[in-house]
Amino acid sequence: LFAHSDDPDIDEPYEAPKGYRLTDESTPAAASSEESATTDAEVAASLKCDECGKQLKDADSAQAHAIRTGHSAFSESTEKIRPLTAEEKKAQLDRLQQRLQEKREANVVAEKQDQVEREKIRRKTGKEVVEARHKHDMLEAQKLVEQKKREKLEEKKAKEAIRAKIAQDKAERAARAKEGSSQSRPAAGTQAAPAATAPAASAPAAKKEYTSCRIQVRLSNGTALTATFKPTETFDAVLAYVLTNRTDGPGPFSLMTTFPRRVYGDESRGISLQKLGLVPSAVLVLTKR
Repeated sequence: LFAHSDDPDIDEPYEAPKGYRLTDESTPAAASSEESATTDAEVAASLKCDECGKQLKDADSAQAHAIRTGHSAFSESTEKIRPLTAEEKKAQLDRLQQRLQEKREANVVAEKQDQVEREKIRRKTGKEVVEARHKHDMLEAQKLVEQKKREKLEEKKAKEAIRAKIAQDKAERAARAKEGSSQSRPAAGTQAAPAATAPAASAPAAKKEYTSCRIQVRLSNGTALTATFKPTETFDAVLAYVLTNRTDGPGPFSLMTTFPRRVYGDESRGISLQKLGLVPSAVLVLTKR
């Protein structure tokens, strides 16, 4: 009191400062706490998608909505989600069924497009395979034609060689026959008289002379060729006949008899059929070499 005795308002009456008392109904802290509780209650009512505006019931619904739509912006909302009416439930069910139908139709269209693409790929692949096979067949056919040409040329050369050999043999036989006839005429004249006087019983038995030779050639394909030759013709005539008329395909070959077994090859060319023992008839088997 002595320290404040000189204050100008020392004589004025004292008034206590106004404030909140314990008997008051509310305080600023209590009011703030009530407002915070009210705000929290309002915030917990629902969640709202900021991208599409859809009201969501809780965090699980918000997570499912984010997974389904890819939306990521959500905020709290004080608006409570009211239960759907029967009409709203029916409308929502119709929308879901319509979406499901649209999705099925889209899947059908996508499947048809995939089938079309697969069919295009299959056709393209098949076309490439056919073209490759056709090209291969053409090359094989060309090779076969060239091989046939070579075989025909070789066969033609062989026939020409055989014909030349046959012509040479005929010319040689004709020359030998002409020379033999000119030498045998005097001897026949000098021996005519003794032969006439000799008894008929003492004359030796004359060997039968054949004027033809029948040759059958069995080919490798099972068919047979039959022809008639003169006994004086050489084996080259038989070879030429076989080369000209065979039906088992070209290629080198040999002729042989089965019983007795004997092979007639190049060493038999130029020898007459009579000397080879093929008169009056013989069956030869063609074997390819």
